[in-house]
Amino acid sequence: MRITFVAMLRNFFPILQWLPGYEKKHLSGDIAAGITVGIMLIPQGMAYALIAGLPPVYGLYAALAPNLVYAILGSSRKLAVGPVALDSLILASGLAVMQLTSVEAYIGMALFMALLVGILQLTMGFLKMGFLANFLSRPVVSGFTSAAALVIAISQLKYLLGLNFEATGTLSTVKTLWENISTTNFLELSIGGVAILIILLLKRIHKKLPAAMVVVILGIIGVYFFSNQNTDVALIGHIPKGLPAFTLHTFHATQWGMAFPTALVLAFVAFAEAMTMAKAVEEKSNEYHTDANQELRALGLANIIGSFFQSYPANAGFSRTAVNVGEGAKTGLASLISAIVVGLTLLFLTPYFRFLPNAILGAIILVAVFGLVDLKYPKVLYQRRKDEFTLLVLTFFATLLIGISEGIIFGILFSLLLLVYRTSKPHIAVLGRIQGTDYFKNVNRFSDDIETVKDILVLRFDGQLYFANIDYFKRELNKNINTKGDALRHIIVNAEAINYMDSTAVSKLKQIVEDLREQGIALYISGAIGPIRDILHQSGLADLVGRDNFFVRTVEAFEYCKNKGPHTAIQRKISQETQKRSSVT
Repeated sequence: MRITFVAMLRNFFPILQWLPGYEKKHLSGDIAAGITVGIMLIPQGMAYALIAGLPPVYGLYAALAPNLVYAILGSSRKLAVGPVALDSLILASGLAVMQLTSVEAYIGMALFMALLVGILQLTMGFLKMGFLANFLSRPVVSGFTSAAALVIAISQLKYLLGLNFEATGTLSTVKTLWENISTTNFLELSIGGVAILIILLLKRIHKKLPAAMVVVILGIIGVYFFSNQNTDVALIGHIPKGLPAFTLHTFHATQWGMAFPTALVLAFVAFAEAMTMAKAVEEKSNEYHTDANQELRALGLANIIGSFFQSYPANAGFSRTAVNVGEGAKTGLASLISAIVVGLTLLFLTPYFRFLPNAILGAIILVAVFGLVDLKYPKVLYQRRKDEFTLLVLTFFATLLIGISEGIIFGILFSLLLLVYRTSKPHIAVLGRIQGTDYFKNVNRFSDDIETVKDILVLRFDGQLYFANIDYFKRELNKNINTKGDALRHIIVNAEAINYMDSTAVSKLKQIVEDLREQGIALYISGAIGPIRDILHQSGLADLVGRDNFFVRTVEAFEYCKNKGPHTAIQRKISQETQKRSSVT
């Protein structure tokens, strides 16, 4: 009992798995990664808070408590948790439609959203719903991410151009930008443009250089010493000094209904993002196992606890995780060190950030989201998989033109519709025997040396039989029956690829068997797997088809039909014994 409890404790607190046996050789990598990611988090956190429509300091708060909690509870030892551009945009789009009347109400709802997202993720984790991440197909993720990157970029152009306006929605923002383009502040545009060039140059020199932090420092120095705090340059302004205070949420019952749709999208998308990164990192290192349900619990508690310390929804970041891995992080100690770097910044350095131009943060965001736009994958899909390319494009435009939350919901619905369409018309092949062998292949793919018999039709159905495709099966069967003509007497259904039958399919199959019998055509089933045989026997369809009309191998059914006669006693005994062994298997 004690062993079981200890194992459960270690599973729920993965830090107990790596901390007791921590090796000194990992220390240098963890320290280097922790400091580097911590430095990255400072400008990124403030920039992403702007995307969310929050004061910059809340980005630093989101990089603190959630990071500490995840380091203790996360099963992936290398994910770097904090504010994320995409999640910040989803939050901003959700809060925008709530028409909150004050800055305080907006901030309060953002913090409450972290609590609600955390509760949803924690609940999903305890209900073992980690499999839900599989419903985000790669075309949906690619289309959604690329569109979201453009939405983020468009939303940040006003900081780069030195414009001050409020607009909701991508099209509205583009229209307002165009109408106000003549009032562009060229000094801020120059600052932002130079910042972009410096970041790109430093990244070209070496990818691990903290380019964002370099431009932040240069921007602060430039304003402090050379611009004399020029009022023509919009600055971040005052950032509170000190660690975030513990704060209880105050909310009304109506807030739950208002926040729930956005929180659900955030919880789902954030988890899918985190698991995509966690699995990729796990496969490269092969040093530990990532538990999807524990990741949900870890992210959930990170957001719940973070919300009480003034954090808005946090998640694992792509670029930070890549740097974490690249710098040699081996355990969650790297995340703990990153949080310490952010904490020291809040304690001692925040007064200097009031001289930071908004244009610098806009430049950092533009460079960061540029890497999220994927052009190679859509090109590959267009060349090879037109249906999935269409899915990607639909998700892209739904996200870009309708909204972030709506985009991911539509993307999932489109992918499910595509799945249903595919399963409603699965592949059906007419088989023939390769001469001199016991193998049966598609007559359209192997036209040479294929043996077919005019009174025998061998058909393979590659998918489950259920209500959405049973009529399609019947149409294709009748089409092939008509092709064979009046000589047809035997139909062999190769059921090796059929893994499920629902009640509608069973009912229709009974009707098909009876109709065929009236036409003087016998139906045989070969290669049915155990679960399908169970369904056939329990439903009574096996008795209708005839228990002697079931074969383990297609060649047995084919030879029997060629001989046009009943089994001999020996043949029947062999067939029954073979079926018995197969059923046990």
